[in-house]
Amino acid sequence: MNKLPDLEGWAIFAKVAETGSFAKAAAEFSLSQATISKTITRLETRMKTTLFHRTSRSMSLTDAGYAALERAARILEEGESVEAEVTEKSSSLHGKIRFTCPMSFGITHLAPMLPPFMQAHPDVGLEIEFNDKQVDLVSERFDLALRISNLVDSSLLARRLCSVRILLVGAPAYFKRAGRPAHPRDLARHTALQYMYARNGASWRFRHDEHGEFSQTLPVLLNVNNAEALTPALRAGLGLALQPEFLVWDDLRSGALETAMDDWQVDSIALHIVTPPGRRRPARVQALMDFLAERLNAQPWASHVQG
Repeated sequence: MNKLPDLEGWAIFAKVAETGSFAKAAAEFSLSQATISKTITRLETRMKTTLFHRTSRSMSLTDAGYAALERAARILEEGESVEAEVTEKSSSLHGKIRFTCPMSFGITHLAPMLPPFMQAHPDVGLEIEFNDKQVDLVSERFDLALRISNLVDSSLLARRLCSVRILLVGAPAYFKRAGRPAHPRDLARHTALQYMYARNGASWRFRHDEHGEFSQTLPVLLNVNNAEALTPALRAGLGLALQPEFLVWDDLRSGALETAMDDWQVDSIALHIVTPPGRRRPARVQALMDFLAERLNAQPWASHVQG
């Protein structure tokens, strides 16, 4: 008769590999470091191979350890998921949700939405990383991400919420001084305030229903990795920017900023909730996804026209 797999041992192995330390794994599991060490030794004896290279200063996976890691991590993940799901079905939602979101959107729009969810689910802890770069959800063990982009094909699971228009904007004082462009070629005489992660960089691409597509490269006065940082320079009349509508919504309504070339469109982007592949979502994660989808879809800048 085959032995029962050492599921606990593989789960501990996955946590040690994730944290890179016996001590850190012991702390996360509320176990002694000796227990962690004995478990890894037990696994290595059972497998007749070494899973970690250990020295007094460092520890790294062996080839055998790398080969086992993905499945071991799945054992840990599935164990955590089944316990969370059973517990949540028998009581209120609880546990931690790790997710990531673009910086400006997260601070301005996401964060104000969260208090009602937190009040309704006081046993759910939220851990949010605001980052304009797209992090790896799988390797960094995020439960979900909000992404504002046209997603490339991938193994991630995406729930599309709405479109977000990209608008050419500037201050009234800027247009008074530099003139209001009517055609993309006019932009050659203007100054760009640039978001460095924009798809086409300083080459701004526009589309017209009758005249087709046209691209124009502009001299860049300010280049930033967070689009909200362009706002003070925009309001001061220092240049033009292509900004998502949610960032300039209030300024457009107050008159602090104005749009230009409204008959020329920039390809819109889309707001998605993205989750790792092949993971059974705990009830708390699904509840947060549904909560965010309902509120984000109701925002005044959310467009439900594809494009």
